Amino acid sequence: MTRSPLTLYLAAPRGFCAGVDRAIKIVEMALEKWGAPVYVRHEIVHNKFVVDGLREKGAVFVEELDEAPTDRPVIFSAHGVPKSVPAEAQRREMIYVDATCPLVSKVHIEAERHSQNGLQIVMIGHRGHPETIGTMGQLPEGEVLLVETVGDVADIVVRDPQSLAFVTQTTLSVDETADIVAALKARFPAIVGPHKEDICYATTNRQEAVKAIAPKVDALLVVGAPNSSNSKRLVEVASKAGCNYAQLVQRARDIDWRALEGIRSVGVTAGASAPESLVKEVIEAFSGRYDVTVETVETAVENVEFKVPRVLRVPA
Repeated sequence: MTRSPLTLYLAAPRGFCAGVDRAIKIVEMALEKWGAPVYVRHEIVHNKFVVDGLREKGAVFVEELDEAPTDRPVIFSAHGVPKSVPAEAQRREMIYVDATCPLVSKVHIEAERHSQNGLQIVMIGHRGHPETIGTMGQLPEGEVLLVETVGDVADIVVRDPQSLAFVTQTTLSVDETADIVAALKARFPAIVGPHKEDICYATTNRQEAVKAIAPKVDALLVVGAPNSSNSKRLVEVASKAGCNYAQLVQRARDIDWRALEGIRSVGVTAGASAPESLVKEVIEAFSGRYDVTVETVETAVENVEFKVPRVLRVPA
């Protein structure tokens, strides 16, 4: 049986970013240093495959700090945590390692600095996302107002329109965030923005790569988890950039082959917390059904690396 020809366009960059890489390394190094079990508050990154792999090595994932015993190390996820969490770990005299992505920490520091200067903060982010909870939790209640959409901007009640600053979640859609920022500036002309935008380099680069591929493919698959903000944004970006069918898949087994009948070209990318092994799995699944040609579409080169905390670099 002759197989239909299919071109796979691989987005570059895709997959792991420096913050995710560092967070996984932190858990692995903690297991090496202190042995199992090591406790992790919340999923270290939003990817079941990664979390399951670390669980097999001896990591225990808990939602709240009080689920972890005081005599074992605990690690805080890459998404960041409210200030109350490390304060509670100190109170309980726990060994803890903060795996917050340095680019998320940058947003925390910005929010604090603005607050010290007397400004109330508006955060652009998704309600209930761990990163949003962590950033809002850097300051007392009421000091950070959350907006999710352009529509929300009209409804927020601020203390003083002349004393405002905004920060954003690092994994948002670049274009949608620009619309919300424009609405904030239109309503509050004096609002202060970040020195350098908060949406991280990896989110921006992955969205740009998808925009380059979307118009030339019949379908685009994003390898990532359903609770991964940056992965879900990639699906939205693909649809807005002219791709008729975009799907989020956790693994190759999740591909909806019926929806792909008759296609000749597919784009493939991966969210910032999805390992390259899962992308390879998807390519192999297509190769088993089609006569595949693989092309890489590179829109940026990434060489960012973040150091792990010092506590892990010194012997126990």
